[in-house]
Amino acid sequence: MSDDDRPYRRILLKLSGEALMGDCAYGIDPAVIGRIAGEIGELVALDVQVALVIGGGNIFRGAGLAAAGMDRVTADHMGMLATIINALALQDALERRGLYCRVMSAIKVNQICEDYIRRRAVRHLEKGRVVVFAAGTGNPFFTTDSAAALRAVEIGADVMLKATKVDGVYDRDPMRDPTAKRYAELSYDEAIGSKLGVMDATALVLCRDHGIPIKVFNIHRPGALVEIVKGAPIGTTVR
Repeated sequence: MSDDDRPYRRILLKLSGEALMGDCAYGIDPAVIGRIAGEIGELVALDVQVALVIGGGNIFRGAGLAAAGMDRVTADHMGMLATIINALALQDALERRGLYCRVMSAIKVNQICEDYIRRRAVRHLEKGRVVVFAAGTGNPFFTTDSAAALRAVEIGADVMLKATKVDGVYDRDPMRDPTAKRYAELSYDEAIGSKLGVMDATALVLCRDHGIPIKVFNIHRPGALVEIVKGAPIGTTVR
């Protein structure tokens, strides 16, 4: 795909930890992470630069234990470690498909991955390597959605892709109400004001203030990731 045909040159994909579970109750489904790695490989073959931020909810949720009484800072640090586990698993799945991948952590774990350095991350992308950002922002009280928006701004991403278990943003929970309406497009302010659960407000404001569009789509639909990057009208666009 030439530069002229390519709608996005550099993307930031936000993956939740739960996206890796598949039908499992906990942890990582090898079939799911393998399929996602394969689709990322298709993007790399199209000369799209791919960065990811991954959550840790399939292993541990810091906010959950904090709500049960654990110190919030401690709980959030545990959640950051869970994201590193997921990032390493995704790196392995990508490398088994012949792709070059770097995991960059916002907290120092030098023996297993690189520290996050913005200029180095951009250089990796320019060399065609997939970059997985782990450990959120490295700070407690911030979600991985906020980390994804921050990294998207820092690396100059053309778009942030928010992978979910439904095919866009709805006015009500489509899992509970089959009459729920899906939005094809929303403004940032509509998404913030309506509290539709697209992303947390910090992430939305960051994207709004830096003009980064957000596309919300169903990661469990095979091929959707590649189609959306090619410009197909899939999911919901926030801009």
